Amino acid sequence: MILDRILPYARKLLQSTVKEGDITIDATIGNGHDTVFLAKLVGETGHVYGFDIQELAIQKTTEKINNENLSNQVTLLQRSHAEVKKVIPASFHEKLKGAIFNLGYLPGSDKSVVTVPESTISAIEHILEMMAPEGIIVVVIYHGHEGGEIEKDALMNFAQNIPQDLAHVLTYRFINQANNPPFILAIEKRGLEKNCLI
Repeated sequence: MILDRILPYARKLLQSTVKEGDITIDATIGNGHDTVFLAKLVGETGHVYGFDIQELAIQKTTEKINNENLSNQVTLLQRSHAEVKKVIPASFHEKLKGAIFNLGYLPGSDKSVVTVPESTISAIEHILEMMAPEGIIVVVIYHGHEGGEIEKDALMNFAQNIPQDLAHVLTYRFINQANNPPFILAIEKRGLEKNCLI
């Protein structure tokens, strides 16, 4: 297959933007795969802030980053990603270059604990406000679970109304696949530093 599948394309977007020394956010750490990926991109001089409300996600991701000797460049927080602005120091905002969300539930865990549109949209707004020009937010939208369609619709409505002089917004999806396949919503902040959504 020549076309990138969803998760490899999400990482390609981040890889094209995030460099050593940058600040990044894994807004839904889950099993820690993206946290490790980001930690390797930013290197020892950068940092990853990882958020998840579930203790199991924190435990699994802690184990992964320890196994990879990446703990010095990662901070994990058992808090909602909606609190991101309270956590990231203001001095880091100009270095914030990448963020990723994997929406839905934690694979292999309680499927009733899912991301919800209110906190997701709030987190995206705050991250976009803090982000350096040409930074990117990658949202992988899983919508095949209960409540997933509601979150997807709310996010798409929100994204379509982001001012075009603030950010470039695109979707990447396969439109002929069955069973509600995940797709990407990507938001790249433009070089107008004083614009914000909030």
